[in-house]
This record gives sequence, structure tokens and C-alpha cells, in this order.
Amino acid sequence: MKKMALFAALVLTLVSCGNKSTKKLLPSVSGKAGEILVVMDKTPWEGEPGNAVRELLACDCPYLATREPLYSLVNVVPSNFVNLFQVHRNLVIYEIDPQVQQEGVQYLNDIWARPQCVVKVSATTDERAVEITKENGEVISEAIEQAERNRVIANTRLYEEASIFPQVAEVIGGSPHFPSGYKLKKKTTDFVWVGDEKLYVYQDVFVYKYPAKGDESDFTLENIIANRNRVLQQNVPGMLDNTYMTTGEFIPPTLRFVKYKNFNFAQVRGYWEVYNDFMGGPFVSHSFYSPDGKEIVVAEAFVYAPRYDKRQYLRQVESLLYSFEWKGTGE
Repeated sequence: MKKMALFAALVLTLVSCGNKSTKKLLPSVSGKAGEILVVMDKTPWEGEPGNAVRELLACDCPYLATREPLYSLVNVVPSNFVNLFQVHRNLVIYEIDPQVQQEGVQYLNDIWARPQCVVKVSATTDERAVEITKENGEVISEAIEQAERNRVIANTRLYEEASIFPQVAEVIGGSPHFPSGYKLKKKTTDFVWVGDEKLYVYQDVFVYKYPAKGDESDFTLENIIANRNRVLQQNVPGMLDNTYMTTGEFIPPTLRFVKYKNFNFAQVRGYWEVYNDFMGGPFVSHSFYSPDGKEIVVAEAFVYAPRYDKRQYLRQVESLLYSFEWKGTGE
């Protein structure tokens, strides 16, 4: 995997709120998915430290047709941070005090409840709180994001639609895991379509493969999108004649390289649309080599929910991509 060796990857597993503390009996977490409780005094919350948190965690979620924040933030002052709030699923706790001995960020889990993600930011002044937040912003955001994904994956494994994994693995050699409600919609020699379709909401996953070139062009944005458009034109027709799914160009897709557990993959986020029609929505894909390096495997999640906010629907189905395992290996 010569190309992958050069990736400037963010190792998500190091910051997935993974504190190996002794297990203890803890209540289940409270709070809504996609919600973060920020523990911070009122004055800094209404000032620059609060602005830094909002810019980081309540910025616009990318590739959605309407504006939605990345997370919904709820502020609680430290004096009110009692049992009711301590069991929240995602906590970002600010300790801003001149007496702080060591400034920085701590990533913890399952302190007051399970499965809980706790990020603690310690700073001596408001100015330092802002600096520390910005310096560690990407890791803070990814830690919370992966904690949200891990909850979806754990629930998926608990209520898995077990018949789907072997059918996808028969074509691809591996598969994500899918929860109850998902169904196999299409299966060819190199393409599988799995979806959960409710009234006005589609949460679907494509898993497909194509030959690798074996050089640096395999994971360029241009190559990934060109192959995506070719595969989807062949396999995902629209409702009308001469319509099919493709990649929207009005909002250009973006590429980043990620390392998660034993996977190095190219992550593409973008906007899908239907050629010659008016349907569209967000998608995210993971592209990586097959074990023998001869093929590119793509696992892609997309959402179509024209009547509803899409942030949480996308986060749910995207999380399934992180559950991908090769058949018989458990990884």
C-alpha cells in the first residue's frame, strides 16, 4: 500500500474517547444524538471562549441543502453541573482558572455514564482557553464524532440484520454491518446496494469495487469521482428515462486521507444528484485497497430526506462505513 503510506492520516482510534479505566456500574447516557453539553461559566460562554466552541462544534454541517449545525450545543454553568447533567452522552468541560496547574486537553470516557465521551479543556485564562480550543480543534471534533459513530455501531451489532454481511462479502470480500431494517436492494458481480427506506427518508449504502492501477492516481479525487460516476450511471437509475445518480458539481467534493484502526482510506464528501432530474443530497465514501491490492473497494453512504433535516440521518448511515470488516478476519 505504497500510496497509503504517504497519507497524512488522522488516527481516530487514539482519540475515540478511549480511557481504559476499570469498568464500573454506570447508568446509560442521556441526551439526544448529535448533542453536546458544554460546561462553562456564563461570562466566557458569552465571550471569546464560547465563540471558539461554537465555531468549532456548531459550524455548518457540510454538503447539506439547508443550514444545520454540526452539533447542537447546550451550555451549563459549573455550579449547575450536577447528576442530571453529568450523565449526558457528550461533555466538553472547561476549567478556566489562574490556579490551573497543567493546561491542555484530556480525552476520557465513561466517567459518569456509559457510553460517554468527556473532553476536558484546562486553561489559566480566557485567552488561553481560546488558543487551546483552536490548537486542538480537529482532534476534539473527531473524538466526539467517533464517539457518536461508536454508539451507532454498537447498536448495529446488537440489532444486526445478519443476512446482509455474507451477501455483500460474497461480492466484495468484506462488508459493513447493517442494523435491522436495512435490506439488500441490488447485487451484481462488483456492486451491492443496501438501503433502509422509510417514508420520505432514504439511508442507503453502496459497496463496489473496480481494478486498481497500482500507482498514485488510484486515490486522487479525479479518479475516485470518475469511477463513482461510471459505476453509479450503470447501477443507480433514476425514476425517469435517461436519469441516473451522479456527483454534483455546483458544490465540489472534497478529499481527505484517514487512518482508522487497521484501515487507511480516502474519504470523499460531496453532493449527489440525479442527472436530468431534481433529486439530490449528501454522500460520503471510503475508498481503499483490497487485501491483495489489485482492486479499489468503495463503501459509500448517502441520504435522501427532502422533508427533514439531514444531519443525523447522514451521521447514522455514515457510521456504518466504519464497521467494515473483511470476511473471516474481524477487521
